[in-house]
Amino acid sequence: MKHKMSILFYVKSSKAAKNGLLPIYQRITINSVRLELSTNRFVEKSKWNTSAGKMKGNSEEARLINSHLDLLKIKIYETEKHFLNNNLEINAQTFKNKLLGVEEKQRKLISIFEQHNIRMKELIGKEYSINTFKKYETTISHTKEFLKHQYSINDISITQINIAFLNDFDFYLRTIKNCNNNSTIKYMRNFGKIVKQCHVNGWIEKDPYLNYKGKVKEVERVFLSQEDIETLINKDINIQRLDLVRDMFLFSCFSGLAYIDVFNLKKYNIVRGIDGDKWISTHRQKTDVASKIPILPVTKMIIDKYENHPQSINQDKLLPILSNQKMNAYLKELADICNIDKELTFHIARHTFATTVTLTNGVPIESVSKMLGHKNLRTTQHYAKVLDRKVSDDMQLLKQKLSNIPIVLQKVQNQ
Repeated sequence: MKHKMSILFYVKSSKAAKNGLLPIYQRITINSVRLELSTNRFVEKSKWNTSAGKMKGNSEEARLINSHLDLLKIKIYETEKHFLNNNLEINAQTFKNKLLGVEEKQRKLISIFEQHNIRMKELIGKEYSINTFKKYETTISHTKEFLKHQYSINDISITQINIAFLNDFDFYLRTIKNCNNNSTIKYMRNFGKIVKQCHVNGWIEKDPYLNYKGKVKEVERVFLSQEDIETLINKDINIQRLDLVRDMFLFSCFSGLAYIDVFNLKKYNIVRGIDGDKWISTHRQKTDVASKIPILPVTKMIIDKYENHPQSINQDKLLPILSNQKMNAYLKELADICNIDKELTFHIARHTFATTVTLTNGVPIESVSKMLGHKNLRTTQHYAKVLDRKVSDDMQLLKQKLSNIPIVLQKVQNQ
């Protein structure tokens, strides 16, 4: 890791001894931060060479003092070498502790993890969402259970976290906790953030995650077809709660917003876009990335329908959306009465916007990515892959149909 370090030996007049001798100090500057340490040697002011940083002359006294300073300098460079060889970040405090042989306080994994989560909780709504915080709380819960299961202990020194520990934890999540591959990898990544912070802080010498192999498997993204959407729109629903749930789901299908982002919408999120028409302007809670979406006809109809709804007025919201738990429960009921053989969720609504509503209708993938609030285009490209797969499946069906049709190819006779 890059750093700047300089060494200077000097005498300190302000700390002169009663006999007039001046103490010799060593100043180590690391990235503009100074460490000042006594060499436990004294010298007359007239005998000190300020520019050379050593005692003048070749007397026995000079040779002994200068030899001692050389040894101190060698020890400083050896300490620096230790940090470099172990790829550790060098800072003034850890360097001083290593140089002086000070035994640092033993740091425990769970204590560090708990402190991390306490700080994260205080930043909910600023840097983190409540869902992200809950995921880290679940991860620390799994970690505590693993320590009891594997070692019969409540905590462990972070210096004992190695590749064997990670592989055992991975195996525990897949077997004892019965997590699927992607859930296991996500928990391991959350755990990895804590371990990597310890490494950056210089509390552990090597990052054990350098040798950990874990890969998220691509999950098939489910989305509604055009026929499914038309079924939802045209279905005559007389139950008020299901009618509302249908509208909120369709709003997400035609805006691409996640549940929490629809829940957070206020009337001031409706703005005039660059084209003079109405747009939704918001920030995704999950990533805090700006998302601007032109309002489509279906979206506008839903906004107008609930403009004067009591819940929208009383709670100062754009739409009277129910709690996430109620929405998910009622969406299952909605799928049943509409005969849609898919599990309706807001994730599916968002996927539907990306595929059936936009990409299928020729909207450029760059525009779709921006409306979805993705941080990079690669995330959006997963939807394009889904569509390619659908094209392939559709063409296979076409090939099967055409294979039953006799086709006669007439050879062109050479004239």
